[in-house]
Amino acid sequence: METQDQMPEPVAYDADGKPLYAAPPPQDANAQRPHVQVVHMTRSLEPEGVPVTPEVKQKHEDSVKMYPELNLSEHEYVVSAIRRHPIGLFGTVFVTALSVAIVFALLFNLPFFVESLGMPTVDQGAVWLIGILILSLFLLGGYAAIWVYANNRLFLTNESVIQEIQNSLFSKTEQTVSLMNIEDASYDQHGPIQTLLNYGSIRLSTEGEETTYRFNYVANPKYQIAVLNNAVEAFKNGRPFSVVDEES
Repeated sequence: METQDQMPEPVAYDADGKPLYAAPPPQDANAQRPHVQVVHMTRSLEPEGVPVTPEVKQKHEDSVKMYPELNLSEHEYVVSAIRRHPIGLFGTVFVTALSVAIVFALLFNLPFFVESLGMPTVDQGAVWLIGILILSLFLLGGYAAIWVYANNRLFLTNESVIQEIQNSLFSKTEQTVSLMNIEDASYDQHGPIQTLLNYGSIRLSTEGEETTYRFNYVANPKYQIAVLNNAVEAFKNGRPFSVVDEES
């Protein structure tokens, strides 16, 4: 009599008469089980920093000492500090000098003007005091305008372009653009004066939002754009940055 695998007794039957079991039939103990491989992975709690070479570290420290107002990362340093051409101060200096000259002329020729206009005698001490106050206001206004102009600067680092916009004595804006986001950098010069004095405007266009940044009255804009384009290419290609010769 052949032996058969022992099956559990059915506990019930369905509508077709098939047996229903309380548990599935026992499986063969020798049946091959799927192989399960467990891999253990570890991850550091703090992200690993970018290694900083001694040369880059020294350049960073020098930039921090020279430009303490800039917020530079530990592996970032200033490549070029672009300032405005002095020609942009011509209007301010001219107006200030003209105003001071007119006030001085009035003060020194006060008796002549009083006699010519038939005015009554005036207290010259009080007039000179008022004149000096007016001169001080003109000089302070001219100095403030020059200070605001000079504090509009553009910094090129090995990672970004930082533009400091000084709108007035108490209004300042800072814009930072990563070199990775710069799509186009160009300059333009218009007219014989800009060409002869070698100044112009720098224009930067970024990807994504297509934002355009402009910096006017830049001295030697062709050279500054060459340095900027070289820095952008070096940053995007992951190669060391080299300064462009100004005479080339």
